[in-house]
Amino acid sequence: MIKKLTPLVPKSDGRTVRPPPKRADPELLTTEHRAWAERVCSRAGWRCEKVEDGQRCTRSRATGHRMVADHIIERADGGALYDDANGQCFCVAHNTRKGIAARRARHGVGG
Repeated sequence: MIKKLTPLVPKSDGRTVRPPPKRADPELLTTEHRAWAERVCSRAGWRCEKVEDGQRCTRSRATGHRMVADHIIERADGGALYDDANGQCFCVAHNTRKGIAARRARHGVGG
């Protein structure tokens, strides 16, 4: 008689685990950060400053897009927190792409 081997990985019962709710970094909720972000985005006319293929992004607050102040040198990489020269106004899409690329580079992930 041949004995049946049990699977090494147990069957899933179908339940999923939800991640905890996302919370904003407390550093980004300070009055100092809000004032910095206001200065950076005002300086850019509330228009995304990302330039690709020689063309500046057309997204802006005026066209209904959300703009954020982005640290040119990420805070996690030692960038100055409230230095206006370390800030640029980005649309959320470009800010997200830049953040992902910076994290990948920081962790040595290619691509």
